[in-house]
Amino acid sequence: MIDEGARNVLIGSELDRFNIWNVDQAFAVAQPLCEGAVVIGPAQNLADIAAMGAVPTALLVGLAAPADLPVAWAEDMAAGLAEECSRVGATVAGGDLSGAPLIMLAVTALGDLEGRAPVTRAGARPGDVVAVAGVLGHSAAGLALLQAGRSEPANLLAAHRWPHPDYPAGPDAARLRATSMIDVSDGLVQDLGHLAGQSGVRIDVTSARLPVSNVLRAAADALGGPDPLDWVLTGGEDHGLVATFPPEAPVSGRWSVVGQVGEGQGVWVDSRRAEGLSGWNHF
Repeated sequence: MIDEGARNVLIGSELDRFNIWNVDQAFAVAQPLCEGAVVIGPAQNLADIAAMGAVPTALLVGLAAPADLPVAWAEDMAAGLAEECSRVGATVAGGDLSGAPLIMLAVTALGDLEGRAPVTRAGARPGDVVAVAGVLGHSAAGLALLQAGRSEPANLLAAHRWPHPDYPAGPDAARLRATSMIDVSDGLVQDLGHLAGQSGVRIDVTSARLPVSNVLRAAADALGGPDPLDWVLTGGEDHGLVATFPPEAPVSGRWSVVGQVGEGQGVWVDSRRAEGLSGWNHF
């Protein structure tokens, strides 16, 4: 965060690398990679900005690519970036280009806190309620379907390739006096662990309150019976938001209460410590 007097500016950055080395390979995957990269890349950044209670305002984009990368690929990428920005009223304000043996995309997002203090990961307190906004588990289910060679349910495959975070939920949570917040990029249990650890509290989740949709159940049936709850608890890349709120906060609408903050440490699901439930580990 940069303090600019009356207005505070948030900054978030992500770096992605794609293993494409030659023009033929680039043509073969240009459309799916372009569409995926230009949504997932900025979605990660814009969701990080929203998860601190800010309104995304701009992107700075750095692209490194081989010399034989088709110009049409880069043009499609730019169009996709602009389209995702349009969902929140943000713009692509600038960036840089460079040569590299493979494609690398670095996206930096800026956001406006509108005079509010940022919502961090360290403010959860015993007695707070835990609530989620947006979808959970859809991207993980879509990945499982793709890996199994399935093409239905199509909306889950789309959720994996092109997430649609609920960006306004972040500023909405800040107005409701959220005490901590994070976007679910690595899995609900994993990301709740960040809140619990940095806040020094225990977080209890009630699985019956989690949003296990009918389409997730249909995907589980199609794949022969994985528990869709596992996708909700451990799947990332939907970029939904999870936050903690004072017990008196009027949490409703896009936010659904799924648990409680208490004394102690770690993440618990149905009164059992969430051991063995992990999400994406960056290292």
